[in-house]
Amino acid sequence: MTITHHLDEATLMGLSAGALPEALASVAACHLDVCPSCRKQLGELDMLGGALLEHIDPQPLSDGLSERMASYFRDDNVRSFPLHRTRGRHNNGKTRGEVPKPLQRFIGTSLDDLQWQWLAPGIRQYAIKLPDESRGSLRLLRIKAGMRIPEHGHGGSELTLILRGAYHDRFGRFGPGDVADLDEDAEHEPRVDKDGECICLVATEEAARFKGLLSRVLQPLTGI
Repeated sequence: MTITHHLDEATLMGLSAGALPEALASVAACHLDVCPSCRKQLGELDMLGGALLEHIDPQPLSDGLSERMASYFRDDNVRSFPLHRTRGRHNNGKTRGEVPKPLQRFIGTSLDDLQWQWLAPGIRQYAIKLPDESRGSLRLLRIKAGMRIPEHGHGGSELTLILRGAYHDRFGRFGPGDVADLDEDAEHEPRVDKDGECICLVATEEAARFKGLLSRVLQPLTGI
């Protein structure tokens, strides 16, 4: 696997600080599972953050915050979510198959065995449920060969990790392992390669902003 598109440094900094929304952090974790370069960079950021913490005077937590943190880290929560608790930094880069290890415990090891749901002509999805308090959405998209997604922007950040196949847009060609790290100012018109379908893991903070009239009319039906 040759990876040419990586996580932005700001995204890695947010992940290291625990500041990324659940959905975005989960896609980042899956990219880290297959990308030694980003794992190395994240490790360096973690070390820097640890060094900075050594110079901060500790402050006691309030009783309410202590209880909330204890609840957050109980075993039942750790087992259920989020994906990014297993950020992949310690693996040896030899993940087999198409499903990154952090994702395997939620969907298994086969993309073809999932119960895909129709989303739009040429597009099927598998939604991954986030905790109720989480912002944004996390889903797998399965898009047929040669299909063009209408031009659109984003109401917030979007992370897309390619698991199978490839697509291309104004930012380049994205194949397995590549991640498209887009902010709210980015607009693009992805087109799947003609030689095979594309399956990707997509996290968004807000719904996409489509430019075409028909796409805008159909958007409430698809939820993209």
